[in-house]
Amino acid sequence: MNKKLVAVAVAGLLAAPLAAQAQTANVTLYGRLNMTMEAVKAESIDPNLPATAGAQNRTLYRINSNSSRLGVKGSEALGGGLSAIFQIESNVNADISGGVLATRDTYAGLQGSWGTVKVGYFLMPYDDIHAIFGNVPTLLTSIFATSALWAQGGSSIDNGGMDSRAGNQLRYDSPRIGGFVGSASVAAYDFTPGAGQGGLLFGTDAQAKRHAYIGSLGGFYNNGPFQGGIAYQFNEGVRGHGLDDWALSVAANWNFGVVKVGGVYERLDYETPSGNLKRNFWGIGATVPLGPGEAYAYWGDASNGSGGSAQGTRVGNLVNGGGTGATQWEVTYTYALSKRTLTYAGFVQIRNDDNTNYNFSVNGYPGTLKNGTNVSGFALGFVHFF
Repeated sequence: MNKKLVAVAVAGLLAAPLAAQAQTANVTLYGRLNMTMEAVKAESIDPNLPATAGAQNRTLYRINSNSSRLGVKGSEALGGGLSAIFQIESNVNADISGGVLATRDTYAGLQGSWGTVKVGYFLMPYDDIHAIFGNVPTLLTSIFATSALWAQGGSSIDNGGMDSRAGNQLRYDSPRIGGFVGSASVAAYDFTPGAGQGGLLFGTDAQAKRHAYIGSLGGFYNNGPFQGGIAYQFNEGVRGHGLDDWALSVAANWNFGVVKVGGVYERLDYETPSGNLKRNFWGIGATVPLGPGEAYAYWGDASNGSGGSAQGTRVGNLVNGGGTGATQWEVTYTYALSKRTLTYAGFVQIRNDDNTNYNFSVNGYPGTLKNGTNVSGFALGFVHFF
């Protein structure tokens, strides 16, 4: 009996430090499911021209999962106002089941009165512009994502997209000072063939002998009825040896109470062998409290691509020459059933000029659209947060 009592006492002493450590850590399991029922259509200018490799001017009926996720995050007080923080967030394919671990914002870092530093895989400061002008009532995702034209949101990083997550990233966010927050990040991009992202902070490609990195800066102000921001991103060698790209966005909104109006301007500049390919983009949106919910309307216009000596030079969906612009417009209505559950419905259309083929940036119409194909869709969504 005495031996048993001694064993229990020793176990208690050993467990005490572990219990104390557990009490200093704050860990949260969270997530959201965002499902839509959709009818989407691709329509060619020429009815005899297939809209994609496998579809001809037809409507598809489908169910999609839109940025659904499951994550765990936490913090540990280290003393002196300093905390260790972490997050592991994974995509959830709730429409077809499955998902991949840590495919969304995943990091470890430190947080204090001086700001936050984190390292890992996550969005860059340039993405923070989106919420200032975009479709916040539908969570900036689904076919209603207002990044279809802005930032070439439907394209990957190595194909000109400026609104994608980047790995091997180091990011700093300042504390909020009088409504202002400044952010800066740098990410390595490893171009060893077939390896994807990885390697050192400034990696090199074994064949091309080049270094590639992404830098992003942002300044954001949010105080009272006004919100504004400016962000810049520079991609050095990401699309190829000696090809440097940059993007600049300025956005603002003002909440008048009866309506919140927001707008954005963006300049894209891609270096190509025949010269710099450029494009301007303008967008405006309005959010209106309507009955028990919120209505949102948006219009965005991407200009023709310009610059460069070669007609038809392309980066992502941006093409040089006439007839290479596009517009996106949408109208949605969102209704909160509770603090954790909401539903929404709306219509969106992207109208492409004759020589380009922008698509939805989230859950695009399947296949490669032929130039001049318009895409549109109606969706009914249901979201639950937990």
